Amino acid sequence: MHPNLAIGYFYSRQLQQRNNMEIRQLKYFLKVAETLNFSEASRKLYITQSTLSQQISHLEQEIGLPLFERNSHEVYLTEAGKELRPYAQNAVNSAEACVDHMNDLKEMLTGELNIGVTFSFSNIMSETLIAFLHAYPHVKLNIQYRTMQELMDGLKKRELDLVLAFKPLKNEKAVDSRAIFSNRLAAIVNVNHPLARLSSVKLSDLERYDLILPCKGLQARNAFDHMVEGKDLNYKIMVEVNNVNIIFDLLSRSNLVTILSESTTILQNGMKAIPIDAADNEMDGCIHILKDAYMKNSAQEFISMLSQNTSILANFALKDILR
Repeated sequence: MHPNLAIGYFYSRQLQQRNNMEIRQLKYFLKVAETLNFSEASRKLYITQSTLSQQISHLEQEIGLPLFERNSHEVYLTEAGKELRPYAQNAVNSAEACVDHMNDLKEMLTGELNIGVTFSFSNIMSETLIAFLHAYPHVKLNIQYRTMQELMDGLKKRELDLVLAFKPLKNEKAVDSRAIFSNRLAAIVNVNHPLARLSSVKLSDLERYDLILPCKGLQARNAFDHMVEGKDLNYKIMVEVNNVNIIFDLLSRSNLVTILSESTTILQNGMKAIPIDAADNEMDGCIHILKDAYMKNSAQEFISMLSQNTSILANFALKDILR
């Protein structure tokens, strides 16, 4: 066992032995601290509100201090609650990491693997998903498509084991982002569009066409907005959509232009990606994992298989994924 896991687990066990404090109670406390709403917290924990209130009261009795201030409308963390929160999170994280590690040693590749994905990675990931399911039928895969910020939040809360997404515009201190391949932002059109004949396109060229863009918050849109920031450009944005499949369907039926990563067009028939000729047009495809966190065997196997993905090998410059 990793020394940090052993120390953390020992510490959490000492807490229980000394005060009869349970990891379950700390989880309940953390959920109420996150939501500041007993009703919402109980729903997310799949327990009754009365059970939740009872467990929080037991925890307060063990500690000897109130953790929440309550009135008929609002809930607040007390000073003791604010102080307990990081210690409780560390104890829960250590206990869960220890359980994950023991399960891996005992059962090897079983259990669940929680993967967060941005829409641009859908086609790239499909090949690896099929191969992984055939190789490890006892591992259940939970795939979640979200915005980049939602994925990073889920990773830091340990709701996700790993995230497949492009490198964020701002570095996340708690996240280790490992580049898989080099990619670029591109204008995407159907193969009969006038732009399809070009090998590259300038930002100013796009002013002449009607655009359908991913919604703000999605990674390609964030990158495009960052690229055009401060430039005197006037785009005709006709549609904004948060679903890439809808974008491709509309592209196939019209002369609209969208802005996505080149990789999005892999396995998309009838589409052409024209790289945008602009400075700093780089979108490294990355595996994102939590720093200093235990990585499941199943996650390591998935990453290894992804590095051998023929869709990536055939289309992009592969980087050192397992440095």
